[in-house]
This record gives sequence, C-alpha cells and structure tokens, in this order.
Amino acid sequence: MIANHKGEIPFVILLLPFVFGITLGLSMLYNLNSTWLLSLLITAGIVFITLNLNYSRFKLYKTRWLGGTLITFILFLFGWICVVEFTELNNNDHFSKSPAQYFVVKINNEPNLKNGLLRFTADAEESISNKKKTAVTGTLMISIKDSTAKNLYYGDELLIPAKYNPIEPPFNPAEFNYKQYLVNQNIYYQAFLYPKQYVVLASDKGNSVIAYSLRLRQRLIEKFKRNMRDTDAIAVASTLILGYKANLNNDILQAYSKTGTIHVLSVSGAHVAIIYILLTLVFGFLDKYKHGRVFKAIIIIAIIWYYSLLSGFSPAVCRAAVMISMVIIGKTYNRYINTLNILAISAFLLLVYDPLFITDVGFQLSYLAVFGLIVLQPVVYKWVKFKNKYADKLWALCSVSIAAQVITFPLSAFYFHQFPVYFLISNLFIIIPSAVIMYSGILYLLLPQIPVLSKVIAFVLEETIIIMNKGLAAIEHTPYADISKIWLTTPEYLLLYIIIICLFYFLYEKKLWLLKLSLLCTLLLCLSLSYKTLRLSRADSITWLNLKKHKGIVFKHGNEAIIWSDLKQSDKIYQYSIQPYLDSCKVTNVKLVVPEGDIKNEWFVKRNNLIQFLNKRVFIFDGNISNSIMPEKVKTDYIYYTGNSGTELNNLKSNFDFRWLIIDATNSDSRIGKIKNQATGGNINYSILKRNNSIVSISN
Repeated sequence: MIANHKGEIPFVILLLPFVFGITLGLSMLYNLNSTWLLSLLITAGIVFITLNLNYSRFKLYKTRWLGGTLITFILFLFGWICVVEFTELNNNDHFSKSPAQYFVVKINNEPNLKNGLLRFTADAEESISNKKKTAVTGTLMISIKDSTAKNLYYGDELLIPAKYNPIEPPFNPAEFNYKQYLVNQNIYYQAFLYPKQYVVLASDKGNSVIAYSLRLRQRLIEKFKRNMRDTDAIAVASTLILGYKANLNNDILQAYSKTGTIHVLSVSGAHVAIIYILLTLVFGFLDKYKHGRVFKAIIIIAIIWYYSLLSGFSPAVCRAAVMISMVIIGKTYNRYINTLNILAISAFLLLVYDPLFITDVGFQLSYLAVFGLIVLQPVVYKWVKFKNKYADKLWALCSVSIAAQVITFPLSAFYFHQFPVYFLISNLFIIIPSAVIMYSGILYLLLPQIPVLSKVIAFVLEETIIIMNKGLAAIEHTPYADISKIWLTTPEYLLLYIIIICLFYFLYEKKLWLLKLSLLCTLLLCLSLSYKTLRLSRADSITWLNLKKHKGIVFKHGNEAIIWSDLKQSDKIYQYSIQPYLDSCKVTNVKLVVPEGDIKNEWFVKRNNLIQFLNKRVFIFDGNISNSIMPEKVKTDYIYYTGNSGTELNNLKSNFDFRWLIIDATNSDSRIGKIKNQATGGNINYSILKRNNSIVSISN
C-alpha cells in the first residue's frame, strides 16, 4: 500500500501536512513534552508498515485512502516533533534552568558593530557556580558597549557574568516585535556588557569551514575597498554579491524597498540563477561526452556551494544553493522533472534541518516567488502574444516580474505594509545593471590584483551600482511610487491568496466555481476592509505610549491625531514606536506638540499643562508644578505623572480631582515604587507604563 499521490506533484502534497505540523507546534504547543508525540509517531509508523506488508491479505486496495491518511498523520506529527525538539527552552540543560555566577560562551556568528554597540549571538557552553562547571546549552544575544570589542570574532570563547534578561516585547501598538523575531531564531535572553566585564578565553573554536568563509568574505570586502571609493557602491556590492548587509544605509534600503527591488539586496535564488546560467553556458560542451552531464553537474554544484561559502553561508544563499542543486541533480538523471517537486523536496530538507526557517520572511517570500514563477508565470505569459521576437522577450521578462509580485504581494503587504506601484519598471530597469554587477564583481574578486585591469573592472562595477542607485532613487521619488499604510490582518491576507490562486486557476482550467469562490472572497475582503476603515475613522482615543526615556501621548480623533511628545518626527524612536501606530490607524493628518507648546482647535486645546481632548481632560504633572495648595481643586480625568517629579501624591489629591493616574517611563524605579505605594494606600487608580504595554483609552 502506498500513499495517495496527486498527479505529478506528490512531494508538494506530502509537504503540506509536515508544514502544518510545524505551524501548529510554533503557534501554541511547541513547549510540550515530545514523548507522547513520539509514541504516536512510532505507533502510526508501525501501523503503516504492517498494513503495507499485508496489503493483499487485508484487501486494502478497496480503502486506498487509508494509506494517504496515515502518511499525512505521520508527517504532521513529524513536523510537530521537529519544532518541540528544536526549541532550546525545552532542553533540561538550558542555561536558564539553573542559577550560575558566570557563563562560558562561544560566538556563533559574525559580530556587528553599530552605533557604538557590538552585537552578536553566542552559544552557552558552561555555567560556573562556586567554581563548579556544568555543561549547558542555549543561545544568548550579547551587546557590548566597548570600542575595543571590535576585535572579537566568530569562534571566540568568552567568560561573562551570568546576568541576562528576557527579550522585551513590543510595548506600543503596531511596534516591530523584536522579541518574536529573536524567538524565531531560538533566542530568548539577552545580556548587556560593559568594558572589562568579559574575558576572551580562546579563539577559533567555531566550525572551521564557517570561520574560513567569514574571514574570506571580509578579505573580499576589503578588496572592494581598494579600487572603489563610493561607500554606498561598496555597501551594495558587498550585499549583492557577498550577502554582507552591515554597511547598508537606510536611504539605500528605502529606495530598493519602495521600488519593489529589495530582493536584489538579498543574495538568493536570482543571484545563484545568474551564476548557474553562466556556468551552464561555460560547461555546455561537456554534454557531448558519455559522462559529461554528470561531470558538468558536479562542477556546477561545487562552484555554487563555493559561492555560498564566499557569502558566509548566509541562509538565503544556502537556501538557493539547495534548490538549484536539487534541480541540477534532477535534470541530470531524469528526462523530465517537475520543478514543484524539487522545490518541495528542498523546502522539506531545510525545514528538517531547522523548522524555524518557516518563520523567516526571506524563506517565505523566496519560496513563494519561485512557486509563482513556476505556476503563474506561464499563465501570465499567455495573456499577450507578440510576433516580434524582441517584444516577446520583453513580455517574457515582464511576466516573470508580474508573477513574482502578484504571488508575494499579500505576504509582503502583511509584513511591510506597502506596495511598489512601479515595480514592473524598476525590475526591468535593474535586469542589465544587476547582471553586470554580478559578473563584473565576481570576476574582480576571482582575479588577482592586476594594476590596470583590476581598476577597470572596479570602475565598471562602481559606476554600474551608482547608476542603478540613482535610477531607483529617481523612481522612488516619482509621484505615487508606492501605496503605503497597508495593514492587513491574517484572515485578510489569506483571503487575498485565495482570490489570487482561484483567479489564476480559473484562467487555466475555466471552471466557474473558481470564479464564484474568488468573487465571494473578494466580497468578504471588501467588507472587512470597509468595516475596519469605517471603525477607525469614527474612533477617538488617547494612547499613553511607553517610550522609555521619552514622553509621548497620542490624541486620535478619526483620521487626525495630535501627538504630545519631546521627540521629533525625524527621530528613530518616533519612526520605530509612534509612526507604525499612526499608519495602522490610518491617520492622515498629524500635528506634533512639544511639552512646552500650546495649541487649540475644534477638538483639542492645550494650555500650559492642561489638555482638553473632546470631553476628556488630561493634566501633565511634571517637576515644574509647585507643591503649594491651590485655592480650588482642578477637575480632570487623567493625571500624567512624568519627569521624575518629587511631589507627593497627598499634594496631588489636595489640588486635583481625577479618575486615573498614569505614571510614565521617564520616572526612576525608586520614584515609581514610592508613587505606587502611596497610590495603593490612598485607593488611587493608577497605571505604570515602565516595562509595561502602552495604554489605549477609548474616548467614544
């Protein structure tokens, strides 16, 4: 008895329950004991084997669905077990499970120096308590504020104090969830070190191949710097060819992101495909010989994996190398190969190696893009036919871009909240420059330093990058270059995928029920988006933000908002913690008021420290307020206690009649503790923002 395979894509069908098992494990049940799961898996496996051995005796040909059901259940359990076993917190010897004074850790990636902080992840190897060493496991995110720390490298062993904290969650609405981002990499704790808090015990203790690849990549980046002067061009060359992104500035990233060409800056399938095409042409003569196809496959796969080594074995490159290697092997030993099967096999192998890859945005988008090229691109290409061969080739390129953009749009909109309007122009524009950059860059790196030739190649490489950057910057600043503030819920982006798949499948199969289903999903999507827009346009609220050392309150009235804060709109904290919330609420008109400023309009008045927002009153209580008793109590709904004021709550109650006390994050821990005790003793309703989520007070 065998499992029921669907057509020519059995591995795609079999991949689905495995992925579903991983997804379920990640969503809610990853921290369970895997013993009972393993028992279920073994039992199901024994039943499956027994039924196969007794296929004729039990007349199982009459119930062929049973085989498919069993293998689906086995793969589902296997995916779930992979997540449970791979999650570090489930290990009994995780460093967080026992107290310690010191840790011996080993740096497991390339340290990155930025804004005076050296950041890297490290594997905990030993815990030391009262001079007793114990083997431990687990990964730490370590930040070191030390200018000399830049001399740390992959594979170095350090002795550090066993002081660490859980990764903080996002405190403000719509803020990037950095905690979940690290959890998806099996990192749950972080340590912050100052000078002289760590000791280097040993060097070069990591994987020798990875260490060699990282050192080689740094030497190649230095080689770029010898004959190139433009820092942005060097950064783009290092990113595009070698996968080293540390030196990219935000302006360059924004230009590529808003034009829909950010994939160029991720060394992935497209880059490996360019190398594969070149190698296929170079070694095509081997096809004439008896075993030439096998030798060609071996040579090409070896070169592709050597390129992966040059890129520092970045996950995106390794992912692409696995996919291309599977395609090469399949085409070498088979007359016909279904690329979707190869895609599914490569995804399965990678997810068995690391099931958390499924949470990686790059992993999701790259596999979706390749799926779109395989399935949707032929459909798009048939929409228009050109007799002119050059027009036909141009349309073929357009169909590739359209298919990849359409299939990745829902997911990219869900993560990045924007859609590049001119993506077709941008992607056509970068075809030639990106190919020139790849070929000239690789040639430059492979050749030894030849005085004239190296400078010529570097000049071509640098000027091509500058032209590409300027062209994309021009497209970025074109009117209506992107549609921003797209905030989709999970059901909404799933509805989008159903619509896209049904429409394309309808164009291929011409089945009416597909069109009806897509129209129904379109109606549901429109209703959801309309209801959300209507609700947000009518909502009034006060949001008390947790900005740590800064102050911030958002007064939202429909699609307008007034922000009381000591931050500027250009500040990174504002862009990180405030702007996403405004975008998610579809706020179109924003005014920023500094703490000392006054403002008045039809729904908001601020004079000195008193704020009137619709029918709510807020008093800003800071260190500038006198402790003297006022002749008459001020009636207000909220007191916003900020600035680490030394005023006692007794004076506060004497001067104000209020419902709620909001204590912001600018206050010290000792001051917050004192206020909390006084508020509890005085039966005062209060909320503390420090190390807590922001508070949204609905005003209507």
